[in-house]
Amino acid sequence: MEEKFLPEIDGLLRKHMIRVPKAIDHASGIRIFGKLIKSLVFTTDVAIIRNCNANAVIAVYPFTPQPIITHSIINCSDVPVFCGVGGGTTKGPRVLNLAEDAEFQGAVGVVLNAPTPNETILYLKEKIDIPIVITVVSEKTDIRARIEAGADIINVSGAGRTNEIVRQIREEFPKIPIIATGGPTEESILLMNKYREEEHII
Repeated sequence: MEEKFLPEIDGLLRKHMIRVPKAIDHASGIRIFGKLIKSLVFTTDVAIIRNCNANAVIAVYPFTPQPIITHSIINCSDVPVFCGVGGGTTKGPRVLNLAEDAEFQGAVGVVLNAPTPNETILYLKEKIDIPIVITVVSEKTDIRARIEAGADIINVSGAGRTNEIVRQIREEFPKIPIIATGGPTEESILLMNKYREEEHII
């Protein structure tokens, strides 16, 4: 199939922005609240968020989530934001408070850490109306239990094992939306695309 011509306009001051690799165009993406998301930038740096062409932001960081950080990122972003709300060291009612606050501020979804108990996912599912993203770091994770608890999207963060984890999840759950790092090169991103042939992986 012949590739369609796509007009592109750049400004003098914004032509040096950070751009996602062109290979991302081959991803099917995930449609959330009517918006198609194919690429995400993992950052809390507002300068990067304002100067990047990714379709969305995942704002996770290795500290206790704080509403003021969430508010600042959502306020400065011109694309949807998925906000980290803990689930590991940060637990219980605080996770719910952070998730509700993120939803009220306009987050498109919340991201839970890998150690999050299924009970927390189940509890959040009853309280918020935005997607719950659960992080998976190992192929030993019980994906079925995560989905049954209410996880809407699987965020695979398995370093060198990411491809294998994605393949394993996709074999058993062909329709569950997956977010996964494509790797550092165009070639590695295209390789990941072979697991994206069906749909719902970005």
